[in-house]
Amino acid sequence: MNRSLGLLAICQGLYLTNNVVFIAINGLVGLSLAPVGWMATLPVMGYVVGGALSTGMVARTQAHWGRQRSFQAGLLVALLSALLCAYAAFTRQFWLLCLATVVAGYYNANAGLYRFAAAELVDAPRREKAVSLVMAGGLIGAVAGPNLAARTRDLFAVPFAGAYLSLAVVALLSIALMAFLRFPPPPAKASLPPGRPLRELMRQPVFIVAAAAGALCYGVMNLLMAATPIAMQQCGLPFSDAAVVLQWHVIGMFAPGFFTGSLIKRFGALAVMGAGVVLNAVCIAIALSGVQLEQFVSALLLLGVGWNFLFTGSTTLSLSTYRPEEKDMAQAALNFFVMATLACTSLASGVLVTTQGWSLLNWGSLVPVALVAFALAWLGLRRRAPA
Repeated sequence: MNRSLGLLAICQGLYLTNNVVFIAINGLVGLSLAPVGWMATLPVMGYVVGGALSTGMVARTQAHWGRQRSFQAGLLVALLSALLCAYAAFTRQFWLLCLATVVAGYYNANAGLYRFAAAELVDAPRREKAVSLVMAGGLIGAVAGPNLAARTRDLFAVPFAGAYLSLAVVALLSIALMAFLRFPPPPAKASLPPGRPLRELMRQPVFIVAAAAGALCYGVMNLLMAATPIAMQQCGLPFSDAAVVLQWHVIGMFAPGFFTGSLIKRFGALAVMGAGVVLNAVCIAIALSGVQLEQFVSALLLLGVGWNFLFTGSTTLSLSTYRPEEKDMAQAALNFFVMATLACTSLASGVLVTTQGWSLLNWGSLVPVALVAFALAWLGLRRRAPA
């Protein structure tokens, strides 16, 4: 751990604070403002659609401005979009809220590269642990996010307007911390050989599995997490219980970051990702067993741990698929697949939970979990096959 890695882990935690608050409140604010119920999670969807649309722009700013200035630009967008969300809540404008979350998606795509930047702050043998430790910084979001949403919910007469304003303060804090980070200077473009085209990178079996596993595991996590506050409200549970569930979920997402890197070093990325698939399956089984607070807590906790194993493993797996001169293009592609999947699951989450119910939502999430299992088995068999 060095100073820059520590500061980046804190920025990751503040980024997750923003995400957790958005997940906790956007569906509920959307439900109170939307013309029809199935549109409730459109503000959640807007955040990831904006992220998907921004991946190319983020790649260009990273290439031209470098890590630090590009990350600072993303934080300025986070500040302005949080203020716009608050204004939309005060004036009860549903479509303005959706637009504000689409704008906030630029920050989502930008900060989504923190995990890749972590690998550049240490020497090559420590990359897995660096990625894992920065991911562990999300524990800040696990504690701060649900508490921030719950404590600022009634700060003003308009529910959750105070929560959006609090996210502007979080963005200001991140901007201050980012000023002290020091990233290694990128090599001069003239000294780099031309990179391979993106289509060639994407034909690599390891890239295919890393992209598919990263996108689908995030999609399953988002499908269930975005629907949880609405499902719990439908079951008669108070928002304070939903905040507790989300807190344990995010703890599950990021607490393993302190040892996931070591597990990957010892057992390999595929084995750790396989354990994540098993945990996702157990999570769904528990969610289908009942709708009491205990089931929500234990299911979402296991969902978080399974996501950590899969997403950290897929990130580590992807590091071997591109060269330094190809990193901006490859990382943008990986982020795009994640954001596009999140966009689909955000919309599906609201539609399914409000029209079909919590149980059907969980049954449907078994499909992407099975696809990830198939992809891991396919890559494992390819590696074992004789040359």
